[in-house]
Amino acid sequence: MPRRLIALAFVLAGASAAIADDMKMPVNSGDLKWGPAPPTLPKGAEIAVLSGDPSKDGPFVIRLKMPSGYKFPAHNHPTDEYVTVISGNFHVGMGDKLDEKKAIELTAGGYVEAPAKMNHYGWVSSPSVVQIQAQGPFGITYVNPADDPSKM
Repeated sequence: MPRRLIALAFVLAGASAAIADDMKMPVNSGDLKWGPAPPTLPKGAEIAVLSGDPSKDGPFVIRLKMPSGYKFPAHNHPTDEYVTVISGNFHVGMGDKLDEKKAIELTAGGYVEAPAKMNHYGWVSSPSVVQIQAQGPFGITYVNPADDPSKM
């Protein structure tokens, strides 16, 4: 019996080491590298990439920092989008046009999932940070093409 326990201990120790080898470097929020958001998003936001590469195929995690009053016109994405509010007041609604009366306000810890191709919109009423998880490459299609900031 003791031999089996010793063998089990070695197996578990090896598994723990393998998991640790696959773990990415931990990052505290104060150490994030922020830069301007891509031109497909309205000006004023900053982005930090936590994991993956939004421009390539595969999963990614980003954070988006937005000033008070920042708005996203109605749009959709080619893949599911998972958004968690880190700080601030993030308002989100589903539909073809930004409608502040039909949106729901999310605060720190709030979460929303937008399935692929579902039209949605949002804005912040205070400086806010959200974390977005999705499958790359990142894509955004505005319901009204005139709202696309990369075309202005």
